[in-house]
Amino acid sequence: MIGLQSGIVKLVDYQDDWSCEYQKEKKILANLVGKYVLDIQHVGSTSIVNCIAKPIIDIAIAIESLTKADEIIDILKRSGYEYHGDAGIEGRHFFTKGTKENRTHYIHVEEKDGKLWNNHTLFRNYLNNHKENVIEYNELKKKLALKYSSDRELYTQKKSNYIENIITKAIQEIKH
Repeated sequence: MIGLQSGIVKLVDYQDDWSCEYQKEKKILANLVGKYVLDIQHVGSTSIVNCIAKPIIDIAIAIESLTKADEIIDILKRSGYEYHGDAGIEGRHFFTKGTKENRTHYIHVEEKDGKLWNNHTLFRNYLNNHKENVIEYNELKKKLALKYSSDRELYTQKKSNYIENIITKAIQEIKH
């Protein structure tokens, strides 16, 4: 089961069907905008095995350049995805699927091999390969969810140092 009210922080245990939900949505997105994209990836906590998460599927779509995204934006908007510009994070186009009462998907349109794309994939890959960090991340998320249950923005902000540290570790691991 996926979906969560906008602005609320509610974490659930990892669900095997999140991967299936991603595959279903990937197929829809590929049919809609596939000819414009270089890659589509499942990212965020629902893409990390045994990670607790908000039950919203994050999907990153890689494109050559954000300046060439007009057609993708138009197609996704016409297809029922809600467009939020960059939603406060420079370097992407951001969409949601579902109502405010039940958001089911976040779609991040990003430049292939750009900072946001790399951060999404580095974080996911590192945690999927380092289970001890998943346990640590789960503990942090539980504490923050209790403290910021009705302030998703602050909840997300408070995770950022941990996420940046993991990305730094991932980069160092690749270099060695």
